[in-house]
Amino acid sequence: MQLSFSFIIPVYNRPDEIDELLLSFKNLSANIPFEIVIVEDGSNLSSETIVNSYKNDLDIQYLYKDNSGPGDSRNYGMKAAKGNYYIILDSDCILPTNYLNTVYEYLSKNYVDCFGGPDAAHSSFSDIQKAINFSMTSVLTTGGIRGNKASVNKFQPRSFNMGISKEAFLKTGGFGRIHPGEDPDLSIRLWKNGFQTALIDEAFVYHKRRISWSKFYKQVLKFGLVRPILNTWHPETRKFTYWFPTIFIFGLLISIILIFLHINWPIYLYGFYFFVLFISALFSSKSLAVSVLALLAVCIQFWGYGLGFIKSIFVIKVLNKNPEEQFPDLFFKAK
Repeated sequence: MQLSFSFIIPVYNRPDEIDELLLSFKNLSANIPFEIVIVEDGSNLSSETIVNSYKNDLDIQYLYKDNSGPGDSRNYGMKAAKGNYYIILDSDCILPTNYLNTVYEYLSKNYVDCFGGPDAAHSSFSDIQKAINFSMTSVLTTGGIRGNKASVNKFQPRSFNMGISKEAFLKTGGFGRIHPGEDPDLSIRLWKNGFQTALIDEAFVYHKRRISWSKFYKQVLKFGLVRPILNTWHPETRKFTYWFPTIFIFGLLISIILIFLHINWPIYLYGFYFFVLFISALFSSKSLAVSVLALLAVCIQFWGYGLGFIKSIFVIKVLNKNPEEQFPDLFFKAK
């Protein structure tokens, strides 16, 4: 099959990010034709002027629609796209120059209907952004994005850096209304429809993620709330590892209480874990400041996700409540 790429990028009130992302498109080293579909999701701060400034250099469609969330906006963009293979990016990403070459070479040799790639911290990112990136990608916190090579066909791509064929999109209907969580939900439905997913290690993007601790906490809290909902929809995907952040935070609180009873070994175990985290962050970032901030990022990540997860479990499993009624902020209304 002759691959024809369309990049799908929803944006909401982030024209500056679109400017940086489109500039990175201009710097791609590939001689592979592609189009870019920018979907303005009901923004008050329009990106249209910035998009128009790149139209002499890039093949761009600019679409405006009422706000309906990132999942629906991606679907909207894919329906309008001319290509047969869609690459979905978040607006807060920057592409390395060899990104499209890497994707094309992989798919030409090992075609798959859906792929995902890792993210990395650009040298221009703030120390907080670099610390959050470490926390979200380290094997010591999330198991690492790279996963197990033996089970790469079960990799769940994330929509900040994700490719999907037109055939797979049409058969599954694309993303659902939940957010966050729309990307693992789509991955699971792809598997159920006979499609495979894969990780392309070298197809990374520079992903800014959240730029403040409060925004990061809100993000990971939602991640925790969403996971039990996905487990209810797709019970075959339940894993005990999803409980780890909750166990971690309650274990830490118990360890602190035990100090007053002169039982110190549990807190020593936590101290050793944080020491290993610090050394790992120092080795990867080469920055003392980032390494210290990484410890705070891990605590926020585990605390937010763990509390969100146990709250969602209690509401859904114990109180037997409807998730959409109890957590309306996680669902966009159907248009």
